[in-house]
Amino acid sequence: MAKNTTQKPEVRAKAFTTEGSDASYPKKCKKIQHWMVLAILMAIYDIATSNASYLFGLWARFDFHYSEIPDEYLWSAIKFVPIYSGILLIVFSSHYLYQSIWRFASYKELIRLITANAITFLAQVIGITLIFRQMPFAYYFFGVILQFFFTTAVRFFYRFVLLERSKRSTNNYSKKVMIIGAGEAGQVLLRDIYHADEVEYKVCCFIDDNPNKWHRNIEGVPVYGGREDIMTAVEKYQIDLILIAMPSATKAQTRDLLDICKETGCEMKLLPGMYQFLTGDVALSKMKEVAVEDLLGRDPIKVNLTEILNSIEGKVVMVTGGGGSIGSELCRQIAAHNPERLIIFDVYENNAYDIEQELKSTYMNLNLTVLIGSVRDSRRLNSVFAKYRPEIVYHAAAHKHVPLMEASPCESIKNNVIGTYKTACAAMTYGTKRFVLISTDKAVNPTNIMGASKRLCEMVIQSMDYISREGRQDLLPNLSGHNDETDSKQLFLNRKIETRTEYVAVRFGNVLGSNGSVIPLFKKQIAKGGPVTVTHPDIIRYFMTIPEAVSLVLQAGTYAKGGEIFVLDMGEPVKIDTLARNLIKLCGYKPDVDIKIQYTGLRPGEKLFEEKLMAEEGIERTANELIHIGKPIAFDMENFMGQLEELADASYNNDEEIRRLVKTIVTTYHPSHI
Repeated sequence: MAKNTTQKPEVRAKAFTTEGSDASYPKKCKKIQHWMVLAILMAIYDIATSNASYLFGLWARFDFHYSEIPDEYLWSAIKFVPIYSGILLIVFSSHYLYQSIWRFASYKELIRLITANAITFLAQVIGITLIFRQMPFAYYFFGVILQFFFTTAVRFFYRFVLLERSKRSTNNYSKKVMIIGAGEAGQVLLRDIYHADEVEYKVCCFIDDNPNKWHRNIEGVPVYGGREDIMTAVEKYQIDLILIAMPSATKAQTRDLLDICKETGCEMKLLPGMYQFLTGDVALSKMKEVAVEDLLGRDPIKVNLTEILNSIEGKVVMVTGGGGSIGSELCRQIAAHNPERLIIFDVYENNAYDIEQELKSTYMNLNLTVLIGSVRDSRRLNSVFAKYRPEIVYHAAAHKHVPLMEASPCESIKNNVIGTYKTACAAMTYGTKRFVLISTDKAVNPTNIMGASKRLCEMVIQSMDYISREGRQDLLPNLSGHNDETDSKQLFLNRKIETRTEYVAVRFGNVLGSNGSVIPLFKKQIAKGGPVTVTHPDIIRYFMTIPEAVSLVLQAGTYAKGGEIFVLDMGEPVKIDTLARNLIKLCGYKPDVDIKIQYTGLRPGEKLFEEKLMAEEGIERTANELIHIGKPIAFDMENFMGQLEELADASYNNDEEIRRLVKTIVTTYHPSHI
């Protein structure tokens, strides 16, 4: 056994070096590649046909009678053959005409051929005239024309005859394709598909809204008509895949096209945008799958990057809940604006680890600190603030899931309300300049405890801003919740607060792709074959992508003066039922036929629609038309602080009647049950 064991590595090593590697060949006997053989044959062909072309011109000049060609012309032409052959090889080689892959030849290769032929023609005219004598006009004329024909024809023969014909004649295409957009991007995409013969797509037609292009061809592919002809073209050509190549189209225009295309049941892909077109990155592989966000049709949200950069660059910034959906995107965008230090604070280690690894790989020079801890823990918060002294805090840590919080209302109060208060106190104690609360439209006329808790958070922020502005630290209650935790009020009494902290809240609706959003749920249900569950056919929500929402949060932070509730314009509300049906269609199924939609009824605390402002709140514009300021609702802040202490005690005692207490504080709270 030992003998066999020692022999096996030697056998394997021998097999590898003799069969699988060029290392077994002597260094002087390298294997000649197939393309090198073809290049040599091509060079011989070029020399033979080019010289024959000029000799043919001389033969034609004397009426195709060889005996009538004067000896001085004939011998001059023959003696110039080796000289011209050398010139031709040098010029053609310098133009890479023996290294190109001609099955992928395009106009760039054609330009190189034209240039090389022009140079060799000049060399023929000047060389033979100076060395021997001036030749008849027909010698030059027929010579250059025939040389160009022969050298070009052989190179494009495979590309334009064999390859194109074989691709178009076969019926074994995996997918038949329609391209929407018969402009330059569409033409580039068509050429890329023809080159990608391993995919075996067949482009059957173009669609374009320009009537001047209708019923004409682009490289043999017809422009069938405008967008009103999409359904007809899909049926006529039995289209499987629709590619939208309109990089300059607005989001609204793209949405209108997608609304038509999704009714076809075809797979759809989209060129991401003008950037890919300008950088020449137009290719089948760069097309992205159409996502449900594309159907919302919102134009790109614009923010003032200079203002955001000036507010964050060189600052110590802390994000609580930095591993969550909103928190992690905040960290990404903050990292891109050169903070002095970014502190991620989260209770869930897996999320915190994920965003830490992502930021480390993306921003090599980022001064990043990732800390685990709870916003309920005063002593942990105070130690973090004391050590790092964050100048800006984005408070995204919160429980947000409505049905789960309905089942555990005290946890909603502990984490959202008390956690916000403790974090805000630590910020004031240790000189934070700006504190931004991430709020929600569910805080407006709440019907669930989660929404009510976020409204309480907004009231905490408004109260803390008043206390910071007026120096009324005496109003602060002690909401420790545990006897061994640091007394927040005592910290203020023992420490002089010199820095004014500006407290603001930013309120927005649902974000696509966030943890707990409906899109991931719908996708899982579709993957299982349905049914897709919608609570009510008329339920509507405001939607925004996570990067859009976060960019506006950062912009709103630059407008902060203290005490404001910023409200983001979420665009037009979307019916969840419509969202579900569109997602089913994007997956290539028919709603209620292939995938059933099941209405389950409103969940506890759920509303048919969300509001962004309370009736009592006014509206004030900012420099960004998508960011508004809600006029703060006046309330007795001193009384509120007393109620907050009572609310903390009730939550830590897990009082089952806590909703009644919340309702006495948040008068706009209308719970579905108490």
